[in-house]
Amino acid sequence: MQQSIYDPGVVAYGGGAGHTTLHPVVAAAVVIGVILILILPRKYAAAAFLLVVLLSPPGQQLLVGGVHLYVPSILVLAGMARMAQAKLSSKGDFFAGGFTSIDKVFLCWAIFRAVASILLNRLDPGAIVYQIGFLWTALGGFFLLRFLIQDEESVVTVIKTFAFFVAVVAVTMSNEKFHDLNVFGYLGSTSLYPDIREGSIRARGPFEHEILAGVFGATLVPLFLWLWHSKISRFVALVGMIGSTVMVLTSASSTSLMTYMGVVLGCCFWVFRKHMRVFRWGIVFVLIVLQIVMKAPVWFVINHVDLVPGNSSYHRAMLIDVFIRHFWDWWLVGTNDAKNWGWDMWDTSNQFVNEGESGGLATFICFILLISWSFGLLGKARKLVEAEGDRKKEWSLWFLGVALYAHIVGFFGISYFDQTKFMWYSLFAIIIATTVPILATKTVKEELPDFSLPNPRPRRATPPVPGLARVRRTN
Repeated sequence: MQQSIYDPGVVAYGGGAGHTTLHPVVAAAVVIGVILILILPRKYAAAAFLLVVLLSPPGQQLLVGGVHLYVPSILVLAGMARMAQAKLSSKGDFFAGGFTSIDKVFLCWAIFRAVASILLNRLDPGAIVYQIGFLWTALGGFFLLRFLIQDEESVVTVIKTFAFFVAVVAVTMSNEKFHDLNVFGYLGSTSLYPDIREGSIRARGPFEHEILAGVFGATLVPLFLWLWHSKISRFVALVGMIGSTVMVLTSASSTSLMTYMGVVLGCCFWVFRKHMRVFRWGIVFVLIVLQIVMKAPVWFVINHVDLVPGNSSYHRAMLIDVFIRHFWDWWLVGTNDAKNWGWDMWDTSNQFVNEGESGGLATFICFILLISWSFGLLGKARKLVEAEGDRKKEWSLWFLGVALYAHIVGFFGISYFDQTKFMWYSLFAIIIATTVPILATKTVKEELPDFSLPNPRPRRATPPVPGLARVRRTN
């Protein structure tokens, strides 16, 4: 399942086909996508980029001089050309809100991960080229989305794009579920025929694994709920929610169902939004109690999650267990020896574990900070709009927080190693574009000088002059 060669690299290090494998339909879509990215307004360019990246099956690539140029890499290159032109012309803001703390920590995360991998592989030339490809797609994709998603209007366009995508994929995954045939296999997908577990067909669509397909659908539900609640386009929102639900069900995955349940739980917690600190500390208390009373470590609670027959919950619990017990093996620059820690430990189907094993403690901390600081932005913005009595905006920020929480739930069952990562990057861009205007109003209010006149000092009472009142009455 893990790790995909979804970035440019060389055959000797990253594997992959030894020749160009680009289906004519995908090639045509890439050409059209490049043109649209270069000429369309930003919000529509973001839609074109995401649609082509998400609908192109993994593995579609050009082999140029031993370097694999995958579909996202080509589109990112076109986006970088547009960003360069915009920088030179200096028309409008480059990034919404400027270079934020989220941008900085994302940059650190990518660099730490790439450098750690290069050092771990002892400066192997193939590893260097591979990590350059990783930086190309990760940093290029993230900052391209930051450049294209500027305001609420572009956020709405992106969410509508996701709704269209899940509607199409839901139809193909339903066909895959009932007819045992993945139509994306004709475009060069990983397999023409889906996996079958415990007699149940697990549909995957254009994704590299069925769990990724289901989690992708589940994590988008909060965005469609926001679109519905805002009354911007309820029909599109409804189509998106139905499509996402179909993707979750046809993927036949416990992780997908748990992520979907996490979305429902997150929305229900709206009524407790003013008391979330109590719940957070309550979770810590419960985990401590479970650690004391349980015979096994507390993370083996995951082993009791059994929503779909044949699930691998024990494997998920063991991943965390060996990850913690082998801390000194991976903390500096990651490790290549995880496959020797136990049965199937090469399959790092946990995003948090994958971050540590791929880039060491620095990468792991940056990844945690990305999530924590994003929650911080949403929390600060929500409190501001709550004080202003804007319930509509408050709900939109809450739904974004639920979407972020849904990803966390999914991370305990899978790590993103295909085009799903671009949906993850776009969520950060959406969060920043949504919160920056709200937080900017607070900054403006704090910086405005107070021109109101100070309260005049009360005058001291003048003592009466003897005989003055008698003189006035006489006059």
